[in-house]
Amino acid sequence: MQINQRYKIAVWILSILLVIESGALIFLLARQPAKKIPKAALAIKGRIAIVIDDWGYNLDNLYILDQIKYPFTASVLPRLNYSEEVAQGLHNRGFQVILHLPMEPHEKYRLEKNTILTSMQEKEIINIIGQDLTDIHYAVGVSNHMGSKGTEDLRTMSIVLKELKKRNLFFLDSLVSPKTVCSDLAAKLQVRFIKRDIFLDNEDDPQYIKGQIYKLKRKARMFGYAVGVGHDRKITLEVLKETMPELEKEGYKLVFVSELVK
Repeated sequence: MQINQRYKIAVWILSILLVIESGALIFLLARQPAKKIPKAALAIKGRIAIVIDDWGYNLDNLYILDQIKYPFTASVLPRLNYSEEVAQGLHNRGFQVILHLPMEPHEKYRLEKNTILTSMQEKEIINIIGQDLTDIHYAVGVSNHMGSKGTEDLRTMSIVLKELKKRNLFFLDSLVSPKTVCSDLAAKLQVRFIKRDIFLDNEDDPQYIKGQIYKLKRKARMFGYAVGVGHDRKITLEVLKETMPELEKEGYKLVFVSELVK
């Protein structure tokens, strides 16, 4: 009888201990943070580089840049009243700066100071490039301003591209002429190169610009990347401020143009 009593007590104690251990285990599990199931990474539909040309005439649109939190590349004209100040302001805000090099067009009007002409000697062309780069601090590459005649001329572009190669700079062909020699020549000289795909603002109209951005998206989706070129205009920058977040949400990655050069 005494053994039976002891047995019952032992069973009772073990039962209590089991209940306590179970409760403690439940408590500890409840305190553990739930494991987060990682979301599948959003597939990138394509990379898009936006280049905004013709900075340097004024400071009017710099304030809009404080509202743009996405990368774009700014192409700054040299030797204008605000060229250095604009280049500094763009750099301080984290945007990429390149030199917008004035080159000879077929139509001789409104030429910038020291525009590179096809009639110039090699030394003069090299000196202009050097002076312009001194004016535009932080430039990591060069694009052509105008230049429908200059980019068609093999001799002129050979001098320009060889000088850029020496300085470890890439060239962005604004593609203002269907007869441009830049792509094949850059490949031959082994100069880093990229070309413009879509002009964004040939018309100063928000709906037109949005339509061009749609074309840019389609190009990026087809080929993996695309380069859109616009100008330092309030309406262009306002549309970009609105559409850049939408591009990201749709799965496009906004990059500096230097990330696309080959």
